[in-house]
Amino acid sequence: MLLDFDNIVSKYNMTLTGVIHIGAHHGEEYNIYKKYDSIKNVVFFEPDPDSFKLLEKTIAEDEKAIAIKTALGAFSCKAYMNKETANNGASNSILEPGTHLLQYPNITFDDKDKYKVSIHPLDRYVPHPSLNFINIDVQGFELQVFLGASNTLNNIDYIISEVNRDEVYKNCAKVEDLDYFLGKYNFKRVETSWDGGTWGDALYIKQS
Repeated sequence: MLLDFDNIVSKYNMTLTGVIHIGAHHGEEYNIYKKYDSIKNVVFFEPDPDSFKLLEKTIAEDEKAIAIKTALGAFSCKAYMNKETANNGASNSILEPGTHLLQYPNITFDDKDKYKVSIHPLDRYVPHPSLNFINIDVQGFELQVFLGASNTLNNIDYIISEVNRDEVYKNCAKVEDLDYFLGKYNFKRVETSWDGGTWGDALYIKQS
């Protein structure tokens, strides 16, 4: 996460009651969420088997946190995951790598390492009404996830999403695509970090 979480929570007086973290990897943000007493529930989604095992260890014995082993998208199906190991699986993606290969030549994807994952819409899981914040990092697949979350988005107040201004992954949604789609749910992009150059993180807040 490129944005300073504590800073933006304070700056925008964000009231966080629950978190949906999509593309959780090993649960690196878990300890950040634990600091906020107002956060009563956290749901992590992570499809990669190796990462999921470490995620489960991270949140073990915490009744407020659960982990669900699936990818999310516009509809239920199976898809191949492009797997890498140089970045500990943090760059795994359903989409084929694009300019990522040029920007990070040390991170390679081998076709023999591809494996199938299940994809389901977020709305299928009927999230708890306390969950009002989404943190999503799915390597360019963000718009597909939001397409399967039309009901969930009605109850969300804040979103931190990875955004792209180039095809870091082939056919990935660009930041203007997310702006347009999330705008239909009255979200406005209020902060953007382009520390990744061609990619970054953005904060969207629902307008009253």
